[in-house]
Amino acid sequence: MASMAMLKLSSRCSLLITLVTVVLSLHAFTCYSFTSFVFGDSLVDAGNNDYLFSLSKADSPPYGIDFRPSRGRPTGRFTNGRTISDIVGQALGAKTFPPPYLAPDSQAKAALEGLNYASGASGIFSETGSLFIGRVPLQKQVDYFEESRGHMVNLMGENTTRTFLKKAIFSLTIGSNDILNYLQPSVPFLGEDKVSPSTLQDFMVSNLTLQLKRLHELGARKFIVVGVGPLGCIPFVRAVNQLPIGKCSIQANELIRGYNKKLSKMLHQLNQEVGPHSIFVYANSYDIFMKLILDYRRYGFENAEDPCCGGYFPPFICFKGRDANTSSVLCSDRSKYVFWDAYHPTEAANMIVAANLLDGDQHIVSPINIRKLYSYNLY
Repeated sequence: MASMAMLKLSSRCSLLITLVTVVLSLHAFTCYSFTSFVFGDSLVDAGNNDYLFSLSKADSPPYGIDFRPSRGRPTGRFTNGRTISDIVGQALGAKTFPPPYLAPDSQAKAALEGLNYASGASGIFSETGSLFIGRVPLQKQVDYFEESRGHMVNLMGENTTRTFLKKAIFSLTIGSNDILNYLQPSVPFLGEDKVSPSTLQDFMVSNLTLQLKRLHELGARKFIVVGVGPLGCIPFVRAVNQLPIGKCSIQANELIRGYNKKLSKMLHQLNQEVGPHSIFVYANSYDIFMKLILDYRRYGFENAEDPCCGGYFPPFICFKGRDANTSSVLCSDRSKYVFWDAYHPTEAANMIVAANLLDGDQHIVSPINIRKLYSYNLY
């Protein structure tokens, strides 16, 4: 009996100590630490697709070869090292990266580290990426955040959760796959017939707006929304269209510029509607990447045409086999390539983009850059 009483007392003490530790940690992190919630596609996926039956995965070498926290092992990131959101977080003081939502026990870390909901092959539209089978569309990502918020409320209470989310940064990097799907004639899109480019842009903006407003209703107040980059210049699109060296797909880039213009206008309107209580920042990734591609040597690169891994021709697979005969082609110096594979930039390119987003002027990030967004005081 005595031993049972001691065991119960010990268990209660352990539980009390755990709760006190969590509360103190939450107070410290809420006051001082950078916290972010990441939504998007493979440009910022931190490993969610590793937990899905999906044809869109980065769970084998050489992906992650330069990711130091994993000692070069794949983490599900679709690049050789850190993503743009990883780099931005570190620059603003984050000690860890937001874990993928689908990883075990991720909910317990949400109030301390934030969470990453991004998923490779996903898009603004739920239909986007269906050929890859498993992926988490934007609407579902926001659904998952709503579940996370419920866990935070259970842990911290409603008022503390609201204060915590008010200071966190919500980043959305999505839209590329919607456009890539639209440009591929073999992929059905919104029925048998394609809509016009202008209608596609409008659909994308309206659907994204709906999810932004949902996040706002759930307590998000600081937003960074990244426009779509110049997909017409990525190795995949250039190869499929058999474009010569130095040429990009005009059709793709015109479509993207039109979408980005409408996206920027929508975010400006949202800022007018919400006033000083929230802020939506537009990130002009198109101009950053285009400048990098056109003037790559100025930034220390030697190749802005070919992927470092996987080759320039279909099926564009980046994979490390048992020997050289079963492995993809891998460049000798990853820091000299703009593109890691046929779709995604290298960590070296991501670092340049992140630096522009952190400290760029209003042509790049508007109305304020991410560093100012982090310290921005909302009313």
